[in-house]
Amino acid sequence: MSNINTLGVLMIVKNEEKHLEKCLQSVSGWVDEIVILDSGSTDSTLDIANQYQSKVYQNLEWPGFGKQRQQAQSYMTSDWVLVLDADECVSPELKVLIQETVRTSSLDTCYQVNRLTKAFGKYIHYSGWSPDWIVRLYPREKAAYNDALVHEKVVFGNDIQVKKIKGGFLYHDTYENLHHYIKKTTGYLKAWTDQREGKKKSGLGTALLHAFACFIKMYFIKRGFLDGKHGFILAWLGMHSTFVKYIDLWMREQAESKK
Repeated sequence: MSNINTLGVLMIVKNEEKHLEKCLQSVSGWVDEIVILDSGSTDSTLDIANQYQSKVYQNLEWPGFGKQRQQAQSYMTSDWVLVLDADECVSPELKVLIQETVRTSSLDTCYQVNRLTKAFGKYIHYSGWSPDWIVRLYPREKAAYNDALVHEKVVFGNDIQVKKIKGGFLYHDTYENLHHYIKKTTGYLKAWTDQREGKKKSGLGTALLHAFACFIKMYFIKRGFLDGKHGFILAWLGMHSTFVKYIDLWMREQAESKK
């Protein structure tokens, strides 16, 4: 790249052979470094990563999403960090805007990009999924992820402002089918409960209330009905997942009280 500031891609992966190449193709040739931290892939993920001149590392002792991203960032040297998941790719329009941002911006701003997600073969435009503005571009020395086990966020000081890169999409190809959804969300639900165990109270009523509220919010308030059958399915699955995580928290409380 011709600009003074450098740009690096940060990724944490495990068994992502199906998506990784498409993701790396979307950033190949216009970023200064690609740092990939693997957590124990048993497929061809590492072979694909090495084809793109990535700096590949492994950490087999999973510390949670936040700390894993922190470790990946510790291997980086670029001025700017662009965070990607393996099932995401940068659109051509977003690529141009990111390049312009890195070239013209001072290192005092974090940038949000608009992620557009595909679930069960269809892009979701409502249901609380879109627009989905998330911080994914930030100055390496002034921002980093927090310690959260799941649903981690980029944190930074009060001297940092947040702006949006308005244009293009970060395409996200998430759930392929129902089996994939169950497999993928199981780990998230457990991590959510692990993070709150002993700190947050729950019960059957709480679980039901949050579950129904999730459905109403996704399907009616966030207009999931405009996503057709997919919108209903996602709202129903969201309701089920919400019930599971709150009832799991309650069941752990009951087990602890009987010791």
